[in-house]
Amino acid sequence: MRVKIGGKIKNFRTIWMKGKTVRMIDQTKLPYKFEIYDSLDFKQTAEAIKKMIVRGAPAIGVAAGFGIAQAILDAPEDRFEEFLKHAVETLRDTRPTAQNLFWTIDRILKIVIKGKNVSEKKKLAVDEANKIADEDVETCKKIGEYGDKLIKDGDKILTHCNAGALATVDYGTALAPIRFAHYEGKKIFVFVDETRPRCQGSRLTAWELSQEGIEHAIIADNAAGYFMQKGEIDLVIVGADRILSNGLTANKIGTYEKAVLAKENEIPFYVAAPTSSFDLKSKEIPIEKRSQDEILYMFGLNDEGKFSRVRIAPKKSQALNPAFDTTPAKFITSFITEKGILKPKDFRKLFK
Repeated sequence: MRVKIGGKIKNFRTIWMKGKTVRMIDQTKLPYKFEIYDSLDFKQTAEAIKKMIVRGAPAIGVAAGFGIAQAILDAPEDRFEEFLKHAVETLRDTRPTAQNLFWTIDRILKIVIKGKNVSEKKKLAVDEANKIADEDVETCKKIGEYGDKLIKDGDKILTHCNAGALATVDYGTALAPIRFAHYEGKKIFVFVDETRPRCQGSRLTAWELSQEGIEHAIIADNAAGYFMQKGEIDLVIVGADRILSNGLTANKIGTYEKAVLAKENEIPFYVAAPTSSFDLKSKEIPIEKRSQDEILYMFGLNDEGKFSRVRIAPKKSQALNPAFDTTPAKFITSFITEKGILKPKDFRKLFK
């Protein structure tokens, strides 16, 4: 992704591996500060996923892959299987909703067992983790190319949460078509849902769009219906954390509301996601419940320019904080994937 540092534009991946260290953009510091977080072992990588230093289903998957590689590099030969099993369990327990995390771990483990000895297993793990990261970049690029065809010059687009380069290794899912439309010179405008409670729209999506010079405005989550009703929004593009065979889609809390509103106002509603986010075996999607503090407090820069948090609710009040909701396929116009624009009836043939 393009990042302006010291007046110069540099290109960064959201996450990469250097030696045994996993390096990632610290998304808890954005948009106030651009910092790289260095994770030295699989436990730190798991903690980075849990604390959302890295987040977004594809990026979480890549982080988990690098975490498995770290564990295999550190595993003692006399306790290799035991050490690896512990690492797998630790990484699996970080975020329950994102399908990419489980897909990546399973893929690397299938490759690792082919190694004839520990040394070979280490090489296989590192190579496969890097391969998955590289594939994610190409996948998101294709999503951008397919999705760009759905965007017309002059379109006003609503997006929810952050499904940009920060949620992947590069380009993004929902933001990839927007990026490509911008690169082609299409005049577009993006409505950015703030996406409470962590405000990943107002903090991260707005930051990415600012870096690219794409015209946008942040809106309150509950203002989307107002702009739809006034005819200000031409299409909606969101990402996904998990998609079932019937098209049921899990994404950041508030997505279902936007889909229903779009249907009511006859506005196309697209889900952009890689096929690694598809879960064709499960019948239900586990919904992560996060700390109530994310609801009860707000975080940001105070008037002195220092990062701080303030409580915005009565001291005795409690909060409920589901991180995701699910949207039935009947509210989704199409799915934008690296294999084309799809309907649920097309899913099965992709995985034969």
